[in-house]
Amino acid sequence: MNEMTTASKEKLMNDLRVVVADAEELLRMTADQASESAAEVRGRVQAKLSQAKADLALLQETAVAKAKAAGLATDEYVHENPWTAIGIAAGVGLVVGLLVGRR
Repeated sequence: MNEMTTASKEKLMNDLRVVVADAEELLRMTADQASESAAEVRGRVQAKLSQAKADLALLQETAVAKAKAAGLATDEYVHENPWTAIGIAAGVGLVVGLLVGRR
């Protein structure tokens, strides 16, 4: 269970977007601060935000590429083994139906 699920990855990406947006808003709100230390901190934070945005974009591109590859592999498998895919889908449907029926 070391791998993160897709839902938790998407939640993490959304949370990171919110943090980046909040940090940018904070920078805009403190732009009128004229002290040298405030300007230095703002510069460092802007650099880190730029890096975080780039990392987030790379993470998103990687996730999309992996999802597309998984979809293509699944499509190829189903086309090569249609009856196996139908059997697996029927089995999963049966299990889900039994679980829903228990409620």
